[in-house]
Order: sequence, then structure tokens, then C-alpha cells
Amino acid sequence: MRILIADDHAVVRHGLRMILAAAFKRASFGEAANSQQTLARVAQERWDVVILDLTMPGRSGHEVLLEIKRAHPLLPVLILSVHPEDQFAVRLLKAGAAGYMTKETAPEELVGAVRKALAGGRYISSGLAEKMASLLVQDTDAAPHETLSDREFLILRLIASGKSVGIIARELSLSVKTVSTYRGRLLEKMNLSNNAQLVHYAFQNQLVDRPAPDLAAPPAPSPAKPARVARHARLPRSGAALAPSRPPARRPFPSP
Repeated sequence: MRILIADDHAVVRHGLRMILAAAFKRASFGEAANSQQTLARVAQERWDVVILDLTMPGRSGHEVLLEIKRAHPLLPVLILSVHPEDQFAVRLLKAGAAGYMTKETAPEELVGAVRKALAGGRYISSGLAEKMASLLVQDTDAAPHETLSDREFLILRLIASGKSVGIIARELSLSVKTVSTYRGRLLEKMNLSNNAQLVHYAFQNQLVDRPAPDLAAPPAPSPAKPARVARHARLPRSGAALAPSRPPARRPFPSP
């Protein structure tokens, strides 16, 4: 059995590997640190299950999942994320994920999810099962972003993460006009007017991670301090008379 662990944090990959190695003695493991490595290893090697982080450098885990399922529809992909289930799980399960787990999932649940995925099933936590049941009963309370198509939702997240229409078009192999059309549709569906409102909504609903401060940026210059008088310079005391300046030398009158 071969398991591919895709996460951009080495300590997370190591921890997952230790947990799964203890449960699956004969398993061999591979690792990927970003979306490009993940797609390359899936294309070049055979795997029995993929554990995929939702947020990695490069393309999002949602995009990677869709591409994996297009090329390998029978390959189980378990999503691992810091985001709560109610934000992404239903949408990713509809996109073909074999399960959705947060990084707070207990080790035994992770092992159980892998076993279920290998058997051809889907792992759904009890909390997520209740949410899915409530959505079936009453769909009118769905959040605005839940009414979006997968492509619209993906473009929402990319715009909210700070990417321009041109960059999104290049990453998704679409025309700028097509991306702009999707943007217009999602703004209309969500009753929003511009990108600023879209970004605010995405942060408020935890659809994207807030950008970390740029540690490489130089610190702001401190205000200039007033020049200090040299210690050896002595100023006259208050009331002290200043030394008179020497009068200019007189020029002698010419002799008659």
C-alpha cells in the first residue's frame, strides 16, 4: 500500500507519517510540499490514497483535488485542513473527496478515515453528517457562498487571496474575459458590489487565511532626532555679556 502525504509543513507530514506507519505496517509513503509536487507525483507514480492539505503554496487544494479526480477518478483523496468542516467539507465531498478532516482530528479517526477510503467508502464525521442532513431538510438558510458553483467559489477564494483577474486566468487556463464573467456572476449571486466587499466577506466567513505580515519588508524609518549640542560647546549664562567683537582696522589717511 502506498500513501502520498501532501502538506507544506514538514512537521505535519512527519507526524501523519508516524501515525499511519504505526497502523499500516507494510505501507510505504511519499511526501509533497506544494501543489506542483503533488500533481507531479500523482501523475508519475501509483498511489492507493492521497492525504491532501487544503491550503498549500501555489494552487489551492480544491484545484488539486479537481485535477486529480479528472485524471484518476478512482484514487481516494482525503482532505486535511485547518478550516472547520462547515466552511468547505460539503463542497469538497461533492467534488469527489473521500473525506474531510480538520487538523484537530484524533489519530484514531485519521486511521479510520484512511481505512474507509481504501475500502471505497467516504469518511464523514458525526458533526458533518448532521450538517448535511440539515441542508437536505432546509436549504433556504444556506450561506451566500454555498449557492456558488465550484468554479465561482474557487474564483471567489482566489480574488479574496489577493490575486488579479489576469493571474487567475493564467493559473486556471482561462481567458481574462471568462474570469471576469465568473466574477460578475458570483458578485450578483452574493449581492455584493465590488472586490472589497468580497474580500471582507471571505475573511469574515473564514474562506481564506488572512495574509501574514511581510517579514521581509524593511522597518519604517524612525523620526529624525534633533541634533544634539556638542558637550564641549559652552553657551553663555543668562545675563552674561558677550565679548565685544574687535573693531575693524582703520585705514591710514594719505599724507598730503
